[in-house]
Amino acid sequence: MGWFKKQLLSVIEWKDASNDIIVYRFPMPNGAEIMNSSTLVVRESQAAVFVHKGEIADVFGPGTYKLSSENIPFLTKLLSLSTKGESRIKAEVYFVNTKRFLGQKWGTQNPVMMRDVDFGHIRLRGYGTFAFKVSDPTRFMRECFGTNPVYKVSDLVTQYKSTLIQLLTDAIGESKLSALDLAANYKEIAKIVEANSKEEFDPLGLKLSNFVIENLSLPDEVEKMVDERTKMGVIGDQIGTYTQYKAANAMEDAAKNPAGGNNFAGLGVGISTGAHLGEVFADSVSSARNRRKPVTIQCIKCRATIPGKSKFCPECGSIQALSCPKCGEPISKGSKFCVHCGEKLQLSEKVCPKCGKQLAPDAKFCPDCGEKIK
Repeated sequence: MGWFKKQLLSVIEWKDASNDIIVYRFPMPNGAEIMNSSTLVVRESQAAVFVHKGEIADVFGPGTYKLSSENIPFLTKLLSLSTKGESRIKAEVYFVNTKRFLGQKWGTQNPVMMRDVDFGHIRLRGYGTFAFKVSDPTRFMRECFGTNPVYKVSDLVTQYKSTLIQLLTDAIGESKLSALDLAANYKEIAKIVEANSKEEFDPLGLKLSNFVIENLSLPDEVEKMVDERTKMGVIGDQIGTYTQYKAANAMEDAAKNPAGGNNFAGLGVGISTGAHLGEVFADSVSSARNRRKPVTIQCIKCRATIPGKSKFCPECGSIQALSCPKCGEPISKGSKFCVHCGEKLQLSEKVCPKCGKQLAPDAKFCPDCGEKIK
């Protein structure tokens, strides 16, 4: 009876209480073997794989099975010679967890190089989560699993995490998005990664799903540049161009020069740099103010201050200057050519009494305002 109890395994099942085991080999205590007419219980999200002499004999999905050669044909190959009236099955049973393993983390161990339309070559770092499952237990057992009694999630993730980073790098390259547009397209990039993963993971019996990009970060120097561009967009054109803004910042840094009293050379350089940048800043501000200040002239007759391109004085009504018949810019009386467009001018003293445009000698109407010329 001691020998009989040693050999008898009436129920074969795996009550999985963990969240990180993919494959579990059913233990054979004290050399016990599977008996004919034993019961096999396979729960939902499980698959039972029978291995005989190193080869996969059969795979069972969820359900309860009576192991006998009458209803399971492959058992006829596994039954050994009868020993004391009992037929024993010499095989190993592996339970494969086919559920989805959620919340697996990925991250770039080293920066990923990419070509950006705005910043050129830059380095990206990123992290996120993904999920996977065993889609084909037979293929997974042949390609990934060895002879260990337990195969955990950490073993697989460590092995194939670099493949995910490679797929992400390819997806970013295929998207042809700039670094500033990546954040608005995380979901689209993730879909590309999932689609491309089939070619890599299907042969292994695996399926990638729920790939999520939580963040793709730029290098510190690029982020600072983006922040400065944002500041300039808020400031507007108060002091001119981006170079003028940088000059103002440099002047502030020069004022904080830590060169002490003993370091006269450093102090001199700091003062010189600050003075030069101060001049650049002052010129920039002055130029910006001059561009905004309206240009005015004095009337040639009454000397009143009038807008720069006025053809008539609003105070006395006198004509201020003749205008080119082609470009309309003011010209001097008696000019043979327009100094603005090079148009050859006809020597005529005739001008439109209404708008002041110089007219041809035989002109009867003004080409600008339509005034009839007497």
